[in-house]
Amino acid sequence: MTIVDTTTELAPNEAELLARVPDGLFIGGRWEAGTRDPIEVQDPATGRVIKRIANATPEDGIRALDAAAAAADAWAATAPRVRAEILRRAFDLLQERRADFALLMTLEMGKPLAEANGEVTYGGEFLRWFSEEAVRISGRFGQNPEGTGTMVVSQRPVGPCYLITPWNFPLAMATRKIAPALAAGCTVVVKPAELTPLTTLFFAQLLADAGVPDGVVNIIPTSTARTVSEPIIADPRLRKLSFTGSTPVGRTLLAQAGQNVLRTSMELGGNAPFVVFDDADLDKAVEGAMLAKFRNIGQACTAANRFIVHESVAEEFARRVTEKVQAFRVGRGTDDGVTIGPLIDDRAVASMAKLVEDAVSRGARVLTGGNAPEGDGFFFEPTVIVDVQPGSELLREEIFGPILAITTFSTEDEAVAAANSTEYGLVGYVFTQDLARGQRMIDRVDTGMMGLNTGLVSNAAAPFGGVKQSGLGREGGLEGIHEYLSTKYTLIPA
Repeated sequence: MTIVDTTTELAPNEAELLARVPDGLFIGGRWEAGTRDPIEVQDPATGRVIKRIANATPEDGIRALDAAAAAADAWAATAPRVRAEILRRAFDLLQERRADFALLMTLEMGKPLAEANGEVTYGGEFLRWFSEEAVRISGRFGQNPEGTGTMVVSQRPVGPCYLITPWNFPLAMATRKIAPALAAGCTVVVKPAELTPLTTLFFAQLLADAGVPDGVVNIIPTSTARTVSEPIIADPRLRKLSFTGSTPVGRTLLAQAGQNVLRTSMELGGNAPFVVFDDADLDKAVEGAMLAKFRNIGQACTAANRFIVHESVAEEFARRVTEKVQAFRVGRGTDDGVTIGPLIDDRAVASMAKLVEDAVSRGARVLTGGNAPEGDGFFFEPTVIVDVQPGSELLREEIFGPILAITTFSTEDEAVAAANSTEYGLVGYVFTQDLARGQRMIDRVDTGMMGLNTGLVSNAAAPFGGVKQSGLGREGGLEGIHEYLSTKYTLIPA
């Protein structure tokens, strides 16, 4: 693999873009300066601070909820077609500004520019999809079985929502939550991740330009997530909590949400199995492995974590993926030809080193990579490691980085047992040319999503979510808008 030298100097176009990104809190349709030390946002490719932004306090959080609550009735009463057209304008504006959004994500998160452009496409589809769903919210009516009246079932917005987004997909995670909420008629307070808040702030300005009324969307970046979130979640005016992040934090938030019996959506951790059978098309399996493992530098809850490969093809599979990995170009995501960018911070780099060290100490072999290169930024070499033994941390923990860990199996039952030997159940990947076996794996692997002979499953038109410790609820698809609607039944006597 090639390691590209990074520069600590911003290019003129990068500095100009960062100057246009708002640096305040967005509350009630106005940008406000913070009252305490700002958040310093770093470029993970260099470690350089690229912008300082306002840092919300608990009081700011409540004022944001005040604004959302004040705007709630008017937005809920806004015609679905009007809500739809605003979301569609937001989609169109995003296409016009896609180069800015892609570059901004690369600067604050590190992903290669080509992948950032892909996220603009993916994130934009939630705006387009839910603009179409806004006018399709429906109910039903009919005579009750006794013939004594008519039953009317209708859908109403749940009310003000608190949306907590992660750092790894700064645009798509915002659009995946904000778009269905607005389509359903809900107002929102959004807390973006401290590490990557700039894209969300930039998106807030886009929504205002698209015509979203004051108070409908409020953005409060903060360095003290717990102290800001707790009073918002405890406030009886809040009716919905949506969180994407780690399972331990999700459990804490669920406990807090239980006090006011909030509607919750939880998209939590993953430990995705990637199963390759002996009859798999290895070309497709290797291509799928590159997507499922190394997209977003492996920093995705859908990333393949455990490569469970039939013993008869494991050596050839490992050889082919190693060859692909050794061709990667590692560096700052803005540099030409870079395919692997930095990890998000130094803690992530330390975590990768620890996982490799643990696996090797138990008998695993590193075929390529396995180290943090010297120099600026938070880089870790893309890694292929084989003979990973049971009990290794690589098989238990969500890796969230560019390590491809291979174990083997001999029978289908062994593959299923290995795939399901985790508390998580977000997504699984299976490669086989036997359709009957593929159907059995769909039924037997305990995940909320499955990729059959593909390494990429996410789509705005599909329900995204998991089972077990991977969360509750679904985002995207026909199901996504119902997370922001409550069902009301009315009986009209005959």
